[in-house]
Amino acid sequence: MTDPQPELLPGMVRASVKQSQAKARATRARKAAEAEPAAVDPVAQVLVDLPLAHLDRPFDYAVPASMAQSAVPGVRVKVRFAGQDVDGYVVGRSAASDHAGRLAPLRRVVSAEPVLAPQVAALSADLAERYAGARADVLRLAVPARHATTEKEQSPPAEPIVRDAAAGEAAWADHVPGVAFLRHLAEGAAPRAVWTAAPATDWPLLMAHAVAATVDSGRGALVCVPDGKDVARVDQALTEVLGPDRHVTLTADSGPAQRYRDFLAVSRGARRVVVGTRAASFAPVHELGLVVIWDDGDDLHAEPRAPYPHTRETLLLRAEREGAAALLGGFVRTVEGEYLLRTGWARELAPTREARRRVTVAIAGEPVFNDVQARGARIPREVHLAIRDAIEHGPVLVQTPRLGYATALACERCRTPARCAACQGPLALTGPTTPPACRWCGVVAEAWACQECGHRGLRAPVLGDARTAEELGRAFAGVTVRSSSGDQVLATVSAKPQIVVATPGGEPVADGGYSAVVLLDTWLLLSRIDLRAGEEALRRWANAAALARPGGRVVAVGDPAHPALQALVRWDPAGFAARETTERSEAHLPPVSRLATITGEPGAIDDALTLLSAPDSAEVLGPVDVGEGESRVVVRVPRARGLELSHALGELQRVRSSRKLDAVRIQVDPPTL
Repeated sequence: MTDPQPELLPGMVRASVKQSQAKARATRARKAAEAEPAAVDPVAQVLVDLPLAHLDRPFDYAVPASMAQSAVPGVRVKVRFAGQDVDGYVVGRSAASDHAGRLAPLRRVVSAEPVLAPQVAALSADLAERYAGARADVLRLAVPARHATTEKEQSPPAEPIVRDAAAGEAAWADHVPGVAFLRHLAEGAAPRAVWTAAPATDWPLLMAHAVAATVDSGRGALVCVPDGKDVARVDQALTEVLGPDRHVTLTADSGPAQRYRDFLAVSRGARRVVVGTRAASFAPVHELGLVVIWDDGDDLHAEPRAPYPHTRETLLLRAEREGAAALLGGFVRTVEGEYLLRTGWARELAPTREARRRVTVAIAGEPVFNDVQARGARIPREVHLAIRDAIEHGPVLVQTPRLGYATALACERCRTPARCAACQGPLALTGPTTPPACRWCGVVAEAWACQECGHRGLRAPVLGDARTAEELGRAFAGVTVRSSSGDQVLATVSAKPQIVVATPGGEPVADGGYSAVVLLDTWLLLSRIDLRAGEEALRRWANAAALARPGGRVVAVGDPAHPALQALVRWDPAGFAARETTERSEAHLPPVSRLATITGEPGAIDDALTLLSAPDSAEVLGPVDVGEGESRVVVRVPRARGLELSHALGELQRVRSSRKLDAVRIQVDPPTL
């Protein structure tokens, strides 16, 4: 390459200088334009994405003139905070600020798409106050991550629906006053009901008709269910009743692009019906007219991340704030649902006597359970006869509460639990040909001998689903035996004769329903040391029993005198919930009181109790050791003082955050205790 001629060099230098000067002028002009405030409402209130309790409030920033049109409430922005660029949401615009000094300008508008609806922003504040948390943590649950490519796509509007009112009223005829509830929804009213469904009820279809009545009145609807299997069932029912492409599903399994696409369709008003899991409770449905939650006692509705909001409470807050109707449904009634009825906040939707008798429930195995040592005979003769008779007419469901093969072992002679010689952990069997091994350290104990009597024989007092399937396969030769548990959960099974062994929550739906349902080891669910043990056991049994077809049979192996099993036999979950609520009222336990737990290291717990300004009526229980070097205290107040407790806990969080003290975990109304 040759050098340029000497006479061309001065010209090239002058051109380069002119280009540099032009760039500098453009940069100064751009900075001047950015520094110039917007002519209208030059102040933006920004909720910064920082999970620090003492910074949980909107901060004022100047809106440059170049961002005046795009920095609208609800959009994502970048701002300068504490020397760093951080994310945030614009939650408002105003003409002036209370801040006396100079306001920092917005760095940039990430996207002109308003993703934080005003009603969701207000809901996040309510939930943060209710659960003593930070709004930033709530908004992480409410607004999905941005997908820039998807954001450029259009959201086509849905076609109007044609509602079949007669079909809806026929579907709800077995639940009183279901027909009146539908008519109120269609008229634009906001009825609130606690719905106890009858066995063998196609509950997704009934929900779909309630949604159709709401949409027919010009409003939107939001349905929350525990898991993806239930979402699929409701999705299918909504497609049948509303027509295709009239609703969206919001689940974590959808993937980031599809989830954001569905979220934008709701946010833009192109779709007004949403069904999903707990995160869908924050969906920004336009003109929300109905919120629905199914099986609100399922622990999947409890958010495992701070500030731990429950889907039921989120939806009830939305119903109150937005004037929407509410429907809490399930095959059983939780104590929270019973409390809503007692306070008059909601009305009861109950099945008729004939609907409750669609399925026959019987209890087998009473002689076995009079002898604790005889629990090894876990499948009585009555159960074998019931399976033999039912298998000729269709599939049979067998529910067993434990996953695995033999999850606990004991000495065959003296019943002493079998322990590992290395770490004293429990021994278990993973298969019919594998030797016993420790569940903690994995050491194989081929030469195990009882430390008490020296006997080498083992028995399994607790059997899992794999061993149950093996036993049933030997007892019913030639019959297909399938398992649905753990990572291998079946969504549906065909109507052909087969035995399906499933753990609670993993029961597949049979085409046409099961001819019989067997509930094994009911004592195991009832033996849980938990405030909700009886309520949870009845919920698990009822969900399985409800999968039977009309005229089907349910056989439970357990103690017939237990109130939970008696409620199942009579199909009276309402009576059981009333009894549980009364007992909890007498003991000053939720839902008639408000509880909060504070968990952390012992020193941090002592500091928290010193800083906590609890209401005068508060009772502090503990601290108690909960393992792994942590302690826990429980703070209890009457329900009427619940908001005061939440305020005190929120102030505790702010003080500890500002002083950078050791973190503690605060959970208001924990689902289990």
